[in-house]
Amino acid sequence: ADPLNDRERQVLRLAGEGRSSAEIAAQLGLSQGTVRNYLSEAIGKLGAANRIEAARIARQRGLL
Repeated sequence: ADPLNDRERQVLRLAGEGRSSAEIAAQLGLSQGTVRNYLSEAIGKLGAANRIEAARIARQRGLL
């Protein structure tokens, strides 16, 4: 099952492309704090150590 919601997946995809929280926030019309919250949730749900590892895990599982 996919543990990520649509917004977490969207933010994680951009983070996996190397974008900063500020860049993601600007692109999606969110605050940087909201972006960090989405990333934190995704990292926790995937059991990753950081945003890059979370993006890698999500790609390997076919979630992105």
